[in-house]
Amino acid sequence: MKGDVSSRIFVVIPAFNEARAIGPVVRSVREAGFSHIFVVDDGGEDETLHEATRAGAYCLRHGVNRGKGAAVETGIEAARISGAEIVVTMDGDGQHSARDIEKLLAPIMEGKDVCLGVRAFDPKVMPRGKIAANIIANAFIYALYGLSVRDSQSGFRAYGKRALGLIRPDCDGYEYDSRVIGEIERHGLAWAEVPIATLYTAYSNNKKQRQNFLTGVKTACAIAFK
Repeated sequence: MKGDVSSRIFVVIPAFNEARAIGPVVRSVREAGFSHIFVVDDGGEDETLHEATRAGAYCLRHGVNRGKGAAVETGIEAARISGAEIVVTMDGDGQHSARDIEKLLAPIMEGKDVCLGVRAFDPKVMPRGKIAANIIANAFIYALYGLSVRDSQSGFRAYGKRALGLIRPDCDGYEYDSRVIGEIERHGLAWAEVPIATLYTAYSNNKKQRQNFLTGVKTACAIAFK
C-alpha cells in the first residue's frame, strides 16, 4: 500500500495477559507494512506492555481490567486523536493473520464505511464452542437489528473515517462487537464482509478469557437486555 495512504491507517489491538503472543502479532503487522499500531493492555498482570513496546507498538494501559470493548474503544480514540482516517482492529492472541489487513481495507478504499472479517465456521478449524457462540449471537443480531451478518463476533474489522466519527457502542465487554452491528444499522453505514484466515492454536484455545457457548449466551443477554 502506498505510503501516503498507509500513514492514515492505524491498527488497534486490545490485549489482556497476551505477553506470549503480542510480540509476534505486532511484528507481523509491521511486516505487512503498517507502522501505526496501538496496543491497549486491559489491566493485565503480565509483560504484555513490555513485549508490545519492544515489538514496536505504541502502548496504552487500563489500570483495571475493563473488558475487550473498552480496550478497543480506548485504542480507537487514541487513533482518532492521532489523525487516523482508517482503523483496523484485530485480536492480540495470534488468531488473525496480518496478511488479511489488505483484504479488509479494500472495501473501505472503494467507499464502504465498515468491513467485517468473516472466519470459516468449520469444526475442523474452529472449536465447536466458538461456532455455537457465533450462531447464538448472529441470531440475536438479526432479530434485534435486522442485519444478516455472517460473523458478528469477529474482532478483525476495518472502519473508515465516517464510521469512526459515528460508531459509539457504549459497552465494555464482549458484546462490543455485536453492538457495532447495531451502530451500522442505526447510522445507515455502508458495510461489507470479506473472508479471513481462521487460526487457532493450543495457546488461544486454552485462554481463560475466550469465547465459547457460555460467553455466547452472556453476549446475547447483554445485547438484548441493556
